[in-house]
Amino acid sequence: MRYAIGIDIGGTKIASGIVNEHGDLIQKEVVRSDTSDKEQMFSQVITCVQTLMNHSSIPLSDIFGIGAGIPGKVDRENGIAVFQNNLPWRDFPFTKRISEALGVNRIVIDNDVDMAAFAEWKKAELTETDLFTYITISTGIACSIIQGGEIIRGAGFAGELGLIPITLKNKGTYMERLESIASGPAIAKRGQDLFKDSYITSADVLTAYHKGDAQAEIIIQDLVSSLTQGLYVITSLLDPHKIVFGGSVAVHNPQLLQLVKEELACYLLKEQLHILDHMEFSHFNHDQGILGSGLKVFNSN
Repeated sequence: MRYAIGIDIGGTKIASGIVNEHGDLIQKEVVRSDTSDKEQMFSQVITCVQTLMNHSSIPLSDIFGIGAGIPGKVDRENGIAVFQNNLPWRDFPFTKRISEALGVNRIVIDNDVDMAAFAEWKKAELTETDLFTYITISTGIACSIIQGGEIIRGAGFAGELGLIPITLKNKGTYMERLESIASGPAIAKRGQDLFKDSYITSADVLTAYHKGDAQAEIIIQDLVSSLTQGLYVITSLLDPHKIVFGGSVAVHNPQLLQLVKEELACYLLKEQLHILDHMEFSHFNHDQGILGSGLKVFNSN
């Protein structure tokens, strides 16, 4: 049995795990990110992996390779973390540095959403011709498109769903980017403005909505409307066979999917209605980033 280390790197936390070639997560470790500077952030990545291995009976010498999902733009061939909104790694030589630090030669890096999507695609067990889309709704909003195991990248920046402009019903023709309405921080910011409380979180807004609060209902209506518009763009452009949703906002609020489906059904033509039966939440409980990163090691040349 071969084993790989999968690393899911974010602005809040770093998670690493040992993954076998069947896609089983053997062990997992999580540490907080330190975005104060590039070296502190990298040090936390190494700490996370070393702590993982210290708690494991599998020695580092038995690790086939390391995969890492990194936010933002990634130069996969040269192993460089090019740019991230939430990390201090501008043109950071991640592959070289982690190989030197841990003594592992086989290193695979990719965008974090693409890594997570790869795990979800493997789980979906689709045919080679089926088109798969993974959408994450969390700190940001993005998607990854996979067909036959190959990620569709365009010129290198494909999948930035959060940048799509949408129209809010209660603001007439006022346009916003999807991410500025439906991401976790956007929900929290609107809640803080409406409730005049700077400590309100996105979870607080959603809790208030479930309790019938009228102000929270306005925020969630805008959230559902904007997500529906974004999904209709995806459906019209790609006509995917399956869509899987991940990210904290989506996974912790499963009732949102039904609301989105109901509104999306009003947009869809008869020939597009099939997607309503093939939209679901991730089954990986936030571990898809680790799993995808580890599995990518076994699929690399």
